[in-house]
Amino acid sequence: MSSQPQYSIVIPAYNESARIGRAMQEVLTCIRTQGWNAELIVVDDGSTDGTADLVARFAAEHPEVTLLPNPGNRGKGYSVRNGLLHASGQVVMFTDADLSAPICEAGLLFDAIAAGADIAIGSRWLERSRQTDRQPLYRQLFGRCFNLVTRTVMGLPFADTQCGFKAFRRDAAQLVLPLQTIERWGFDPEILFIALRRRLRIIEVPVTWGHDERSRISYLRDGLQMLAEIALIRWNTLRGRYNPATSSAAHP
Repeated sequence: MSSQPQYSIVIPAYNESARIGRAMQEVLTCIRTQGWNAELIVVDDGSTDGTADLVARFAAEHPEVTLLPNPGNRGKGYSVRNGLLHASGQVVMFTDADLSAPICEAGLLFDAIAAGADIAIGSRWLERSRQTDRQPLYRQLFGRCFNLVTRTVMGLPFADTQCGFKAFRRDAAQLVLPLQTIERWGFDPEILFIALRRRLRIIEVPVTWGHDERSRISYLRDGLQMLAEIALIRWNTLRGRYNPATSSAAHP
């Protein structure tokens, strides 16, 4: 791999010792099979189960892999921002540690960016036939309801805002992410909202998706938090928080 990778793949990880090893190996296998000039950054979000040590040992044997620790447990949104802002690739992306979307489907996102998109986002709902393991009905209903709220309140014209499979041109990420304020689960709508305000071109790409029952999200607690964060995004807009002239310098 050259000093300047073409692609950066970021995985946020919190207490993922049970599956991060498999995830890293699958990503490396895909990188090598596809012939990508790519790096893998695993962002440890203050794990207490040995995740960081496991990643560090793996990285010592595989130069494509980097461990990036957060200053304690900060949340998925912080982890994604930290990883993407530290990434070196011309195209930077993040995926979840469960690899619910097969990592080699990142090629679909990369192709969309090569075709002119600033940001390419995976979607579970554009082609539902691509869902290999469906979520339970209550999870599907929650996701669809939350997406309807975000589309209505925030004007986001996407079938799936929450899919943890998104890629950015490097300069687009550097433009959007320093303006991000939400550090936990509800960060996806915020970064899409900011991107639209900055007139970036966002393409939604159907991807294969297999639900993982080990998902940690609480549909009551985190759902209420996400709704509060949507209100915060609207408040930030009124305050001009997303205007570059009023933003702070880039931060992790």
